[in-house]
Amino acid sequence: MVRSRPLPSAHDFAFTAIDGQPLPLAGFAGKPVLVVNTASLCGFTPQYRGLQTLWQTYRGRGLVVLGVPSNDFGGQEPGDADQIKSFCELNYRIDFPMTEKVRLRGAQAHPFYRWAAGVVGIFGIPRWNFHKYLIAPDGRLADWFSSVTSPQSSSVRRAIEAGLPTPPVA
Repeated sequence: MVRSRPLPSAHDFAFTAIDGQPLPLAGFAGKPVLVVNTASLCGFTPQYRGLQTLWQTYRGRGLVVLGVPSNDFGGQEPGDADQIKSFCELNYRIDFPMTEKVRLRGAQAHPFYRWAAGVVGIFGIPRWNFHKYLIAPDGRLADWFSSVTSPQSSSVRRAIEAGLPTPPVA
């Protein structure tokens, strides 16, 4: 009997945290993860506020918001890791996890983004900064949201809530 290899999940990929430490997505198994490609000089940069609000609202129930800086769209993330971290902390009080800057497009794209593109197809790939992928607790790619979709939108909140454990009964 030939055993086929299971299809990859988001938990098969790893990033490097903005502080240089390994950041395997397997460490978030059992939790929904909102993966967002970010940039400091973009018209969508104020979405950091909404992302921080989601993190503060849902992290106690397991949500992880993961910021993934990229300079792929319009050169809008020119800084190094220290500059990006400082910008996010000073301007938006970001304390959710962030990765080092990565490529999202082309042959040098981070493996997670190549995998996600294969799952969602051409319509679901990032076309600009602040594209959002929602990873289900089991590592499946549960949903995606374009840059223009606010982190505070009802569609994003509904999708997140669907992946969270049921709140305790009072």
